Amino acid sequence: MKQTTGVVPLVILGGVVLGLYAADSLPLPVPVDNTGAGVLRCVAFSPYVAGYDPEFGPHPPPSLIDALLDVIVSQAGFRCIMTYGVLDGLDYAFEAAKIRGVKVIAIVWLDTDTSVNEASITRGIQKAGRYPDTIIRISCGSEVRLRHGVTVAEPIIRNCVQRFREAGVTQPVGYIDTWWEWCNAAWPCQQWTLANDVDWIGINVFPWWENKYSGLFTCTTAVEAPDFHIARFQDLIVRYSQKEVILTEFGWPSCPEGYSEENQYTGERCGIASEVNQFLVVEETLSKLERSGLSGVVFEAFREPWKARKEGAVGPCWGICEGTPPYTCKFPYGFRQRLYLPLVFK
Repeated sequence: MKQTTGVVPLVILGGVVLGLYAADSLPLPVPVDNTGAGVLRCVAFSPYVAGYDPEFGPHPPPSLIDALLDVIVSQAGFRCIMTYGVLDGLDYAFEAAKIRGVKVIAIVWLDTDTSVNEASITRGIQKAGRYPDTIIRISCGSEVRLRHGVTVAEPIIRNCVQRFREAGVTQPVGYIDTWWEWCNAAWPCQQWTLANDVDWIGINVFPWWENKYSGLFTCTTAVEAPDFHIARFQDLIVRYSQKEVILTEFGWPSCPEGYSEENQYTGERCGIASEVNQFLVVEETLSKLERSGLSGVVFEAFREPWKARKEGAVGPCWGICEGTPPYTCKFPYGFRQRLYLPLVFK
């Protein structure tokens, strides 16, 4: 990372003046290692950076996974990651994480292809047994209900959970979906019976997409997004009081600079993409989680250009670190000692 001196110039956002220290202007403290204390502070890790594509290839080699994990630890300060699959060489992330003392929430990616699901479950069981101290949580899929509906999703997820249980896997087995699906697509939030089958619940909360697709929460700005994350988190904690709940994805796009989505119901444009806004949303959400003793996963570690096919303009812009060499991170979010001046959110 290029060395800097001093402080980034003051930024004015919505009338709030912010002074931000450059991430590499001061010596970095030791990364937070709180994975044994019950509170997880993690970052979502997919190695499909520029030049790699999960659908068309090529797939990331071990050397790239090693390099990216080194960046996560040394620059972003995280010692916990969440991974998105175990096939196509992605399972090397567990060995790489073990070497570096990094803990893993491992998602066994599930969809509607039975043969691929079977291969994923089988490999996931093998890796959970091989890395019991590195893999600390397992998720039987992510957003399967969101993509395919509850009727299709439930048997797929339940089969996976049952297979892991029958195999005697010791790690807690859960499932990840949006907060809305875990509210059983109802408001006020209602219980989904799948909760009876899992050890823990992962919720993904993205006010950015609520601003585009929701008719319930139609207008959340970057300044308001951290409180939105915590509010939805608290809704699910109350609804599933007997389960461990983790905020498994939250974030904000850094680009295109100044870009905004239009709400399909109201026509409002309330979220603005920018690096400053991404910093505000991620840093303040982490601070609120820390003060509340709640577990969270920043989405995501690296920018992934291939996502433009799936999510349009903001698809490649969720990463907090660059997705092109030398894969630098501007802010050390995972370090306990904050290197920034206080942020004001009132």
